[in-house]
Amino acid sequence: MNIGLFYGSSTCYTEMAAEKIRDHIGKEIVDIYNIKDINSDKMLSYDLLILGISTWDFGEIQEDWQEVWHQLDALELNNKVIALFGLGDQEGYGEWYLDAMGLLHDELAATGASFIGYWPNQGYEFTASKALTQDESHFVGLALDEDSQYELSDERITTWCDQVLVEAATILE
Repeated sequence: MNIGLFYGSSTCYTEMAAEKIRDHIGKEIVDIYNIKDINSDKMLSYDLLILGISTWDFGEIQEDWQEVWHQLDALELNNKVIALFGLGDQEGYGEWYLDAMGLLHDELAATGASFIGYWPNQGYEFTASKALTQDESHFVGLALDEDSQYELSDERITTWCDQVLVEAATILE
């Protein structure tokens, strides 16, 4: 299984989470890229894509992802498996918690990609989120909050990475 991890990061927190994910899964099998430094077509080289995005201000997409957003719907991802992780501030911006991750999910769902790594929404305090599944029981990917729950991030990353590897193995093998 070849894994490409792509992220955008303005303040380094998404980058740090991406590096922790890569380190947990294994540096030898995960190639990591800042989305601003590559062509989005690079995603086509991988069976499993792990994509990281943070939500800014009032539900806005992180600037590096904003730069490639118009290219995403043209990608041929119908045979790809995608796992998402997102960062947001549930206390300061609880009405828009992880909206960018939900928007990325919806944008890529239109390409025919398959998604894994949905994450339970228990243990979070927020008002609304575009990153919730239809039944609102899960986020569409790993939910991280480095502002008010940073002490939970490492454990959440470890648990989620193990979940993603099991789910990916079931689909890809």
